Amino acid sequence: MKILRAILLDCGLTEELKWSLPCYTYQKRNIVMMTAFKDYCSLNFMKGSLLKDTHGILVMPGENTQVGRQIRFTNAQDIAMMEPILKEYILEAIEVEKSGVKPTVKKKPVPIPEELQEKLNDIPALKTAFEALTPGRQRAYILYFSAPKQAKTRESRIEKCIQKILDGKGLND
Repeated sequence: MKILRAILLDCGLTEELKWSLPCYTYQKRNIVMMTAFKDYCSLNFMKGSLLKDTHGILVMPGENTQVGRQIRFTNAQDIAMMEPILKEYILEAIEVEKSGVKPTVKKKPVPIPEELQEKLNDIPALKTAFEALTPGRQRAYILYFSAPKQAKTRESRIEKCIQKILDGKGLND
C-alpha cells in the first residue's frame, strides 16, 4: 500500500481521509480510493466505468456496481511492475474528472413486497407518508422489508416501521 500511495501522490493527487479510507482527489473531486482486504488491496476508481481499460485490469467490486471499478493486487511485485500502467489509468481518471463527463446510472426499480403494498392500500396516510419519503429512503425500506423469506417476518418488519414512515423518517434515521 506504501507503493500505491507513492504512485498516487506522484500523479498529483491530494490525499484525504474519507469514509475512514485514504481517498485521492483532484481539485477536491474524488478520483480513487485505496482499500485493504484480507486477500488483496485495491485501487477503487470512482468513475471507473468511464475508463478505457486498455489493459483489461479493471473489475467490478460487486455485482450491483454500476460506476466504480477496481484494480486488485496480491503482492508488492505486481504493483511495482504495473507502475506505468497504473499511472496511465490514474491520469486518465483525472482527465475524465476534468472533462465533467457523468456516468449513466440505470435506475433499477425495486419491486414493492406484497405485504407492504397491502398496508399502503389499507392505510392511506401510510401511502402518502411513504410516497413523501426520498427515493433512497423508500428503497431502503423496500429492501429491508423484502429481505426475509417468510411472509410473517416481512409483515413484522413493516409493522415495526409504520410509525417511522408516518413520521417521515428513513429506516436508519
